[in-house]
Amino acid sequence: MAGEDCVRKRPSGSTTTCKIPDNERTQRRPENERSFQNSSNGRVDVDHVITRKMQLIAEAEQLKPAFMKEVDSHFTEFVNSLVAKSALLDSSPSASLFPASSSEKELHKAKTLRAPPEHGKIFSARRSLLDELFEVSHIRTIYHMFIALLIVFILSTLLVDFIDEGRLVLGFDLLVFVFGKFPVVFCTWLCMFCATVIIPYNLFVWWAQGYCSSSHRIIRSLFYGMLFTLFQTAGLGFGPTYVAVSYALPPASRFIVILEQVRLVMKAHSFVRENVPRVLSSVKDKSSTVPIPRISQYLYFLFAPTLIYRDNYPRNPTIRWGYVATKFAQVLGSLFYAYYIFVRLCIPQFRNSSQETFNLRGLVLCIFNSILPGVLILFLVFFAFLHCWLNAFAEMLRFADRMFYKDWWNSTSYANYYRTWNVVVHDWLYYYAYRDFLWFFGKKFKAAAMLSVFTVSAAVHEYVLSICFGFFYPVLFCLFMCFGMVFNFILNDRRKGPIWNVIMWTSLFLGQGVIICLYSQEWYARQYCPMENPTFLDYLKPRSWSCHVKM
Repeated sequence: MAGEDCVRKRPSGSTTTCKIPDNERTQRRPENERSFQNSSNGRVDVDHVITRKMQLIAEAEQLKPAFMKEVDSHFTEFVNSLVAKSALLDSSPSASLFPASSSEKELHKAKTLRAPPEHGKIFSARRSLLDELFEVSHIRTIYHMFIALLIVFILSTLLVDFIDEGRLVLGFDLLVFVFGKFPVVFCTWLCMFCATVIIPYNLFVWWAQGYCSSSHRIIRSLFYGMLFTLFQTAGLGFGPTYVAVSYALPPASRFIVILEQVRLVMKAHSFVRENVPRVLSSVKDKSSTVPIPRISQYLYFLFAPTLIYRDNYPRNPTIRWGYVATKFAQVLGSLFYAYYIFVRLCIPQFRNSSQETFNLRGLVLCIFNSILPGVLILFLVFFAFLHCWLNAFAEMLRFADRMFYKDWWNSTSYANYYRTWNVVVHDWLYYYAYRDFLWFFGKKFKAAAMLSVFTVSAAVHEYVLSICFGFFYPVLFCLFMCFGMVFNFILNDRRKGPIWNVIMWTSLFLGQGVIICLYSQEWYARQYCPMENPTFLDYLKPRSWSCHVKM
């Protein structure tokens, strides 16, 4: 055979090659190449080259989704494996990275866990998702579109004011009003913060130092637990609320006080909840030392953008002050963005709403007209607080774990949306409300645990809005407990198709429209229809239902 005679091995290891006959070389050429040469007769067939190029491009486009899906699958498997091995390493410090006793079943079990039960949340160095997405020019263009929309709002406001007043009106009366009485806000925050630094930490230290030698450990624990609960309810609970109401703080100033109140309550609870089991474990093991965190660790936790206490967090080596300045500038820009949304889209619509007779058609139009400002406010709250504000403080503190949110916009279920919208608060609710409920009552009460978490979250949200707006109108509570719970079970994690993402966004748009419409109507109704000697029931009854009668 010619193919067998072409290459012969010599004892020295060298080879000799033979010349392939022309007729055999011609037979070995691809069929398309021979047809191309035969059809061209020595000249380049341009049409054939273009056709072949288009075929290759089409084949590449067909292979691209499968290739990207395969890469994403392998990358996700690699990251999950890395996290699982890290969790196994943390749970057994003396073991090696790949212990011989670890079976494939144990590794698979570790992959499916959110975190080892004895450790809780695992912090790791990672960037925020938007910081990564903004490196893609297509995503950055969407950000530029929102900036362009802000410029349009500004131009619209300036032109209308110039036409009405004959001059440019550059006043920001609304911002000045909602952020009024700032010295009272600052003094209230300073008192709250100092009390949170001193009281919970010292209560824990006094309890921990005497717990080992105490002969009445249960009584001692109950006594200090009651003191801590009293501080949480009366000191941090009642005090800031009384200041916000008695000093008649404007809405944004109240938001600052009440949100800081809730944040400090959650942080103090996390500090005690994470450190008490460590003291009990050390006493049970008859350790000679009591694990008491340093005051510097507690102070860092109070400023860190997390609600889960740890003695140490992953830290970045340097601080990018340019990044910090950019994030604070974006927060300020978002604030002005919200101002123009209210000035151009909300105030003209609701200013005279109380003078109109209530009817179903007007309510439906109000809700749908409120969807655009409601969605824009939702995006601004997410971008300004969850991305810019938290990243700015994380950068100043060199806090490396920046996963404050996940890709909630891709959610196909409300269960996933609740987990990914605000990871900081979700982690606190998961570890200290949901898991502690199951630990106390048993794992068979998962539905009751989920209901309790929804109830606590809805009550806190409604409490914040009630204090900040100065009236009780449980719109958000009803949406949370009724539609939120129903959608959480109907739009569950088994819904994976894109249609469910459309349904999720549609319901989210409608919910934002309902919130903006009803709360705005109630705000203006209480401005236009004040009561001289209101009773407690008058604060609970919606004024917007009857204000048009009094007009």
